[in-house]
Order: sequence, then C-alpha cells, then structure tokens
Amino acid sequence: MISEKYEVIIIGGSYAGLAAGMGLGRALRKVLIIDSGEPANRFTPHSHNFLTHDGRSPAGISTIAKQQVDQYPTVKRITGRAVSAERSGGEFIIGLADGLNYSGTKLVFATGIVDVWPEIPGFGECWGKSVLHCPYCHGYEVKDTITGILGNGDYAFEFGNLISNWTSQLTIFTHGPSTLTDEQSAKLRIHNINIVEDRIQSLQHAHGYLDGATFTNGNTATFKTLYTRLPFRQHTALPESLGCEITDDGYIKVDAVQHTTIPGIYACGDNVTRMRTVANAVSMGTTTAITLNRDLIFESL
Repeated sequence: MISEKYEVIIIGGSYAGLAAGMGLGRALRKVLIIDSGEPANRFTPHSHNFLTHDGRSPAGISTIAKQQVDQYPTVKRITGRAVSAERSGGEFIIGLADGLNYSGTKLVFATGIVDVWPEIPGFGECWGKSVLHCPYCHGYEVKDTITGILGNGDYAFEFGNLISNWTSQLTIFTHGPSTLTDEQSAKLRIHNINIVEDRIQSLQHAHGYLDGATFTNGNTATFKTLYTRLPFRQHTALPESLGCEITDDGYIKVDAVQHTTIPGIYACGDNVTRMRTVANAVSMGTTTAITLNRDLIFESL
C-alpha cells in the first residue's frame, strides 16, 4: 500500500540530497527526502574549503541546510532507511524499513558511500580527526606537521608528491612489502620522503589525535597526521538492483548532468565521484535539481 505519492523521491538527506531538495522545492515540485542520518563525514569535527562555512562542523552545516529546505512547503523530509525499490507503472515504489511505501515519478540517489576501515586498532577513533582522506579539506590545518601516508604503489607515489606541498616531514608507510618501483622510490627519497615497509600493529593517539604507530616487529614511529585512501562500498545496493550501471571504480555511473544509465533515476554526491567535498556535493545536488525539473517539464509537453 502506497502511503504518499511524490513527483520526486530523494534517498539520502546530506548535502547533495538537501541541495537537490532545495532546488526542486524552489521549482515547486512535490519532493520527499528520505534520510537514514549516517553521513560519511559524521566523524569529522570541522569542515573546510566550503565558502561561507569554512571551519563549521558538518552537523552545523547540515542543520542550517535542513532549516532552509524546510521552508519550502512542497518538500518533506523524513527519517528512515530505504530497503526496497521497484518500478511499477511508470512510478518508483520505495519501501522503508518501517514498512511504509512511497511512490515517485523520479528517483534521486544521494546515498553516499561507506568507507571500509583497515583492521588496525586506533584507526576508527582517529578517522576524520587526524587520519584523513583529503588535503584540500584538512591539509591547511595540519600543515608542517610530521605526516604519514598509509598506502603503496602508484597511489603512494602520487599522494606522496601531493602531500609534500603541505609538509616536508613526510613518510610513506606501505604496511608490508613496497610495490613502488625503483624509480618511484628513488624520486621520493630525493625529496626526503621516507619509505617504511613495517606492518602497522596499532595507532597511538589521544582522543583521536595521533601520536604515532607501533609496528608488528616492535618498532615505533612518531607522526601527528596520517593520510590514506580507503576502499569503500555503496551505502545501498538499491541503484544496482534497479539496473543502474556501476563503474569499475565502484561509483554509480552518471553523465555530466547526473542522469544514471536508467531513465528516471539520478545520482549525486559521494556515490558518483572521488571528489569528496561538501562544495562538490552541493554543486551536484543543485545540478540534479535543475536537470530533473527540466526533464519533467519537457516530458509533459
């Protein structure tokens, strides 16, 4: 049984989903935003590199966004987890964990991703505080600190050179035998970037702020910041269940204006790109709203 019908259902109510909701609300569309309340940046105390909100907490930015979206009477937000999705008679039927079902003419996935943490004690406590994924989001605050990169091979080489812009005190921790080429290793060492192959046993920290690491061979290292690129999974399998194509890198495939490979379904935010910033999520959400509203108008002609 369908509880309510909408023109657009947005699954995911963080920055991309809220931006899409605002744009559609301003276009007078009847919109439902379904949010489980688990944004990926909930572990981070401060968000940076977002004009007008630099240094504000992610929750603080989200609170303001929700208040502003709620001013549009055609947009409704609910807390819930979407657990099923199907297409029936030109409508998308979305089922929630509480048993309620909603239908929408169009569907937006702004569901983000889930980072998969390594099984290193202390890692989870430090993630988003002193173990970081993005120098553009956090690098300025930790500039010139003793810094490590947890990674190997081409990623470690590329990221090592990138992070050297923010600090000259840099070590790459390959967490096992290095897969860097001899040429890559030589270039890194020329720039005084050390390479340590010892396997990390645990991270040492105080309330999520790093002091260093202990290795399985008993050695230790001191550093205050650690960068890494984590593997991830999509927050939900619903896009794939509806036939949306997933890229080789694990993202929902979209075109330049956020259409997925399935007509009527759009996606925006961290689930479609490696460029994980608040500003980029908001931009993609706004693009989705503009695209979707235009599609609705021209499909009705």
